[in-house]
Amino acid sequence: MFSGSSSGTGFNTSSVYTWSSGNANPNKDIVVASPPEDSISSLAWSPTGLFLCAGSWNNTVRCWEVQQTGQTVPKAEQSHTHPILDVAWSDDGTKIFTASCDKTAKMWDLATNQATQIAQHDAPIKAVHWIKAPTYSCVMTASWDKTLKFWDTRTPTPMASLNLPERAFCVDVVYPMAVVGTANKQVIIYQLDGQPREFRTMESPLKFQHRVVSIFKDKKTNMPAGFALGGIEGRVAIHYVNTSNPKDNFSFKCHRSVPTTTGAVQDIFAVNDIAFHPVHGTLATVGSDGRFNFWDKDVRTKLKTSEQLNQPITACSFDSTGKIFAYAGSYDWSQGHEGYNQQQMKPAIYLRDCFDELKQNQNKK
Repeated sequence: MFSGSSSGTGFNTSSVYTWSSGNANPNKDIVVASPPEDSISSLAWSPTGLFLCAGSWNNTVRCWEVQQTGQTVPKAEQSHTHPILDVAWSDDGTKIFTASCDKTAKMWDLATNQATQIAQHDAPIKAVHWIKAPTYSCVMTASWDKTLKFWDTRTPTPMASLNLPERAFCVDVVYPMAVVGTANKQVIIYQLDGQPREFRTMESPLKFQHRVVSIFKDKKTNMPAGFALGGIEGRVAIHYVNTSNPKDNFSFKCHRSVPTTTGAVQDIFAVNDIAFHPVHGTLATVGSDGRFNFWDKDVRTKLKTSEQLNQPITACSFDSTGKIFAYAGSYDWSQGHEGYNQQQMKPAIYLRDCFDELKQNQNKK
């Protein structure tokens, strides 16, 4: 059973974390106890407290309490009949939503430790998000059946269903904006205020298949302003939805090897996840090269490159205060079965005290 609520009561999140770690992580970051036994598809922090959940290809979603010492306490687990592709929290931190290859989405009530089905598609569900609007609340699911659906968790019939041009590959929501990247390099932007509706469709600024999208906010208005799109080509595109200057939109290379000799071949790795810092507005990317990078998009500079894990990093997430960066090391099958070493590549989740590392470049003009 999940003991206690996820309200965060009793946690002094403003305190300085004095963590110690004695593990094999080359970045000397804390190892989360009892990780999933198979590749980790998604990570998400509770918006109201230090609780972390992870979805996995072993059909399970797990939840941990993170104490101020850095100790992680496994709390509870739920499952689907097929791999879980995405996880999300309700705005009050009392429920976790899961999307699965079994074509369903579930709602996990942490107070009762009960999981109930709340959504159904005709193909695997790639993404799930909770939407808290002034006039409605719902769960949004995006599927490989080429639909985007909105669900009242109390009824089995969707509130609304929108057709997608292709299968959903990546999704993000920051009210009142949603962005969906589909197959065939399509990106659709939606407005969620009032009634969900399509705002704009565009072709991806990346040359090859995208696999992650993350919305960023305008610093002055705190409203969603654009998105970062990452793909298999080791590149991230920054795109503003409304800008009078086309030069505001740009792309940059990342998660690529550094050639050691002139003319040497550069290895290119997929960008697996992108997360924006909730305070500084800077961002983290993680890739199949086993590294995480921190960036300042406003001055277009890299803030940090991590040491390399012995396996890809498949997912990442910042906690609501921006103090902790969680990232998951697990095999993503980007090198096929030949690249998988079962003895060395064990799924793991790490926690990093990151607040100062993500501060914006002080040389910004």
